[in-house]
Amino acid sequence: MHSSEIITLAISGYRSLRELVLPLSRLTVITGANGSGKSSVYRAIRLLADVAQGRAIGALAQEGGLLSTLWAGPDQISRTMKMGDVPVQGTQRRRRVALKLGFASQDYGYAIDMGLPVAGSSKFNLDPEIKAEALWVGETLRRSNQLASRAGPAVQILNSTGRRETLLKDLPSFDSMMTHAADPKDGAELLALRERMRSWRFYDQFRTDREALTRQPRVGTRTPVLASNGQDFAAALQTIREIGDEAALQEAVDAAFPGSSVNIEVNEGLFEVTMQQSGLLRPLRAGELSDGTLRYLLLVTALLTPRPPDLLVLNEPENSLHPTLLAPLAKLISNASKHSQIIVVSHASALVEALQVESNCLRYDLKKNLGETIVESAEYSDWNWPKR
Repeated sequence: MHSSEIITLAISGYRSLRELVLPLSRLTVITGANGSGKSSVYRAIRLLADVAQGRAIGALAQEGGLLSTLWAGPDQISRTMKMGDVPVQGTQRRRRVALKLGFASQDYGYAIDMGLPVAGSSKFNLDPEIKAEALWVGETLRRSNQLASRAGPAVQILNSTGRRETLLKDLPSFDSMMTHAADPKDGAELLALRERMRSWRFYDQFRTDREALTRQPRVGTRTPVLASNGQDFAAALQTIREIGDEAALQEAVDAAFPGSSVNIEVNEGLFEVTMQQSGLLRPLRAGELSDGTLRYLLLVTALLTPRPPDLLVLNEPENSLHPTLLAPLAKLISNASKHSQIIVVSHASALVEALQVESNCLRYDLKKNLGETIVESAEYSDWNWPKR
């Protein structure tokens, strides 16, 4: 197991995820019926990554603000509610309004707690405030293993002498210590974890319509990392051919489309993907490929990256794919998990089953109970949130 591999993911108060703590594996598959909370898990992980980019507040605003993303059910679900003896109803709120996100690896763990602002004169009163953050060593947060902590505007770190010192006293509520206290001298661990989180990659339903950038000739430069929207598709594919695993690329194409090959044509600096298929007299340009063929080739390009990330998250990669492409895709994902930790969110049972055949993946089936997403198969994990 790599020290950077996430072993626990924790989400609290986000949409239908009232309190979810999931142990993760090298390859984790999250599945379930429509409306079970799969997309909420994906978006929560992406929101966690946004913290390291300084975009968490803006990302929440795009979702309608904190009030639109908070758990909408009662603060406590009583036993009688679960038994159906009384209807689900609101009770007196005992907990503070909070959206909490966190994860733990073998080396570091991080968590953030966002809540509602104190009423004031600002016109940004609907923006959430960062109430608390913590960075620690090991799997579970404790006071004894904290390297950095934030309560309100104050940030404390553990200095080189082993003593806690206040690094910042007036950090604005909309800024994270991850972006404003990460320093090679005083916040080296924060800096290391921030850069690790910034390397996480997310791929979610590439555009393949007629106007999609993936179909257009584009200026190309060496591209070891495919953009999240696939706009540099041709350049990224050519980069794999030159400095990546070209044999694996051809194998992935041939497994899905026997006798076919992909090429990159360059005209006055513009790169374009072409595909020669068995039985055709000329290669097809990207603009001529079917949605499913183009989407499969984009996934191949993402998974065969010459620069594997610590974490790669795929959201419903099966969309638009013909059922015959799911087995080759599962093999690609399984092979890629040797170099990156991967989370796959999918509702396609054929893909999920193929992944289980290809690898020893960890599978979670999400269900809804009284509006709350639950995972009956999840093992208990010790988890503590930072205190405000």
